[in-house]
Amino acid sequence: MKLNFILRQSDSTSPNLPIILIHGLFGNLDNLGILGRNFQKHHDIIQLDLRNHGLSPHSPEMNYFVMAQDVLELLDQLKMEKMIIIGHSMGGKVAMTMTALIPERIKTLVIIDIAPVVYPLHRHNEIFMALNAVTDAKITQRHMAGKLIRNFVKDENIILFLLKSFHEGIWRFNVPVLWDQYQYIVGWEPIPTWQGPLLFLCGELSHYIKREHREQIVSYFPIARLHVISGCGHSPHAEKPDVVLRSIHRFFEKTYINQFS
Repeated sequence: MKLNFILRQSDSTSPNLPIILIHGLFGNLDNLGILGRNFQKHHDIIQLDLRNHGLSPHSPEMNYFVMAQDVLELLDQLKMEKMIIIGHSMGGKVAMTMTALIPERIKTLVIIDIAPVVYPLHRHNEIFMALNAVTDAKITQRHMAGKLIRNFVKDENIILFLLKSFHEGIWRFNVPVLWDQYQYIVGWEPIPTWQGPLLFLCGELSHYIKREHREQIVSYFPIARLHVISGCGHSPHAEKPDVVLRSIHRFFEKTYINQFS
């Protein structure tokens, strides 16, 4: 599948490895843009829409292997032999799955607030109810969509995030397929161990990376490191971008030999 993407050329005359930014569920290629704008000083940046999101094609199939394969096809199209990948939430699972496809081509991974585990099946029920309510009401104006969503979702940040993908009465993510394939989105399929350097960034107030997940994380990524971003929820890159950027820059500068602890 040919994904919609933006390639931003580095400001440097001798750029470092390209960085691939992969958004999460209900997102689009703009979501990690604040990171991309910073790293563009020294790296080419690729921002993409995953299948069934943004302006990328729709498909009835939605699992991590096919999403990772989509990204790999884009990297091959762009003739990128080695790269750094940063993924948030669902995009983090796509990034981790890519280590099974091209382990030797990935220099390092940064995974934002997600673990390689199976999550509870119904954690987004209220969001799906809200999205379907907007569609059923045939609302076309964004402010009216927001008003209806507030009957289901109380977190204003989530509401504003969802509305970024609402355009003239249409959700740019494929709601029916995301619902139909949701078991695969919250799920996880085992992958081979990857020995490369990996940083997990976790929101202190989030519940996506828990202490009981650490054993499974290490089984897949033996030299992974974890950094907790204080006072943040599931999207620390949006809540405290400066802190997240400092953490990633420090990670890039280190030798990546510390064990996950």
